Amino acid sequence: MEPRQLEAFAAVMSTGSITGAARLLARSQPAITRLVQELEAEIGYPLFSRHGPRVTPTAQGFLLHEDAERALAGLRQIHLRAAEIARGDAQPLLLAATSALAVGLLPQGLRRVEAQTGPVPIQLRTAAPEQVLHAVLTGAVQLGVCSLPLAHHGLQVHWIAQLPCVAVLPAGDPLAEQTTVPLAALAQRRIVTMSNPFRLRHRLDAELARAGRAPDRRDALIETNSSTSAQALVRAGLGVAVLEPLTAHGAPMEGLVVRPIDTDIPFFFGVITPPSRPLTAPVQALADALLQAAQLLPGFVQRELADHALLLDDGAAKRAAKPPAKRAVSRRPAR
Repeated sequence: MEPRQLEAFAAVMSTGSITGAARLLARSQPAITRLVQELEAEIGYPLFSRHGPRVTPTAQGFLLHEDAERALAGLRQIHLRAAEIARGDAQPLLLAATSALAVGLLPQGLRRVEAQTGPVPIQLRTAAPEQVLHAVLTGAVQLGVCSLPLAHHGLQVHWIAQLPCVAVLPAGDPLAEQTTVPLAALAQRRIVTMSNPFRLRHRLDAELARAGRAPDRRDALIETNSSTSAQALVRAGLGVAVLEPLTAHGAPMEGLVVRPIDTDIPFFFGVITPPSRPLTAPVQALADALLQAAQLLPGFVQRELADHALLLDDGAAKRAAKPPAKRAVSRRPAR
């Protein structure tokens, strides 16, 4: 299996045709066809269904594509790093973060680091929590900023933070006039919520059920995997949302208001790094800067590292969420 074969495969997947891939890679169509056929012969199954000049990815092709992209990205990174070493450049910070933390926390932490060191090369990828975990464990990145908990014993968790979820409402919504929004009132509305049932969504569903929401009201749900998308849906008048506060803090949208709710629904997050690998000074500085930035957020609570194991158990997570380990008082008013 050669990089040129993976490159041809990924190009066909991205452009949707042999012709588009040939144009993208500045090669002939027969060359692209040959490379893909050689890859198919090597792995033992077809990657595309062919209909004359058109090609359609097979189920196996879709499954292989993500790994091929990851492998090619790794090769590109090696080429870039080799050139940087030749020039004597500093090693870039390789980071992964969930979208909420990439928007609501990481920019503030990076700004703190660069205020002390000056500009540093940065490579940031945003991904789902499980993908951030994978990137950290495989060493593809030096530091991850992610929602917690994450079930892996070898993971280095540097700190754990807790923030209360907030209500995101259209500016003209009657509930927006209240200083604190009752969860019972939100439970009767159409809710824009996260689609992953095993993370924050699990705690939210449980609290909404306790507030009087029927568990089978799927017609009154809009599910998304992005807090930014949730805000856009709320702004369009399609519902109200209960979200982690980082997206609303880092990327506020005109026409929306953010209010605390009368029920504590905790959102846990923190910094993770690869196991058994000493931190470089820039990575340690960023981990510290991110904690300092998080401490400025309203309702911030720092958990003990020992709490991470408890958070994997939902019942224990509820108990652990109650008594704060360390609390930073913020005077910033909620938007």
